[in-house]
Amino acid sequence: MTRLSRIARGWRDAAQAVAGQGLSGLLVIGLIATSAPATAKAGAATATTPSKAAKTATAPTQAAIRPAAPERPPEPVPTLPPPRVYLFRGALGPLFSTGMDRLAEKIEKAGFWASVYEFTLCDLIALQVAKNYRQDQAPIVLIGHSMGGLCSVRIAITLQEQNIPVALVVTVDPAHATKSVPPNVQRFINLFLSDNILGGGDVKPEPGFHGHYASFDMKDHDEVTHINIDKMEDVHAQLVAMISQLSQTSATADVDPVQLRYLVPPKVSVELWDSGVAMPVRPGETLDQIAAANRVPLWALQQSNRGLAAQPLVPGQRIILPRHLLPQAANQPAPPPEAAVRR
Repeated sequence: MTRLSRIARGWRDAAQAVAGQGLSGLLVIGLIATSAPATAKAGAATATTPSKAAKTATAPTQAAIRPAAPERPPEPVPTLPPPRVYLFRGALGPLFSTGMDRLAEKIEKAGFWASVYEFTLCDLIALQVAKNYRQDQAPIVLIGHSMGGLCSVRIAITLQEQNIPVALVVTVDPAHATKSVPPNVQRFINLFLSDNILGGGDVKPEPGFHGHYASFDMKDHDEVTHINIDKMEDVHAQLVAMISQLSQTSATADVDPVQLRYLVPPKVSVELWDSGVAMPVRPGETLDQIAAANRVPLWALQQSNRGLAAQPLVPGQRIILPRHLLPQAANQPAPPPEAAVRR
């Protein structure tokens, strides 16, 4: 999709957002610069019917076979509509926040709705986000770089006032003035440079926040700057995977998921965990063994459990393990084996 078509779509999006507010069209003309969404389409599977031969087949007599009680079909995994992803550029976004456009293109290629906006349209787009949610209940994803990160949290706060949940918020080196994460956000990720004056927003949750929270400080990565942090390919790939699984992933399974805060070591790829979970230590286990068994870097386990590396672990002691949220189907127990047929 060309940049011109994205901009043209943006005019229409913002015009729709203000149409019901009685605002002048001249205001819209002075503000808009956006990109275009792509909507995922889902197909429907057809069910097969029994053949005529199957219907007329002679059933065995009760003397020949004693059938087991009919099995109860497994409960279907509840799913939501495909998410809508709203991305926001920072100041001079078309020049410096082009990573948001690249990410939007990847999300669209994965089959999901995505649209990019300037942060200056924040309050107008918040109206459209709320309107869209009331129409289709699609999970809301807000992603922003620099001032766009500030905008993402600002929209989440606006939606909190309307009792509208936000499935995922991702801020990429947001501005220092970014406010705290409101409790209507189910999953929040902050990737930032704490020593950067252009971004550097160490965004924290409000009191009473019970969602999944993870913060990743990249200040020890000399190759990462405020200008390129939004363009990291490995981060893009992880976000596309999260969004692809969002409709099948429950973010409310835990009463109180453990919040994570990491200083990512140099020359280490960042892995975007969702939150932490407390796990009991088994007899004889060490942090090294737990890290290897759970495929978690040792440094991450050490930072989640400060002070434990220098002393032996005690059986039953609880440690914090970083984890990814998985689609519900992946968390379902295996179906029970078929009941034995008695002859």
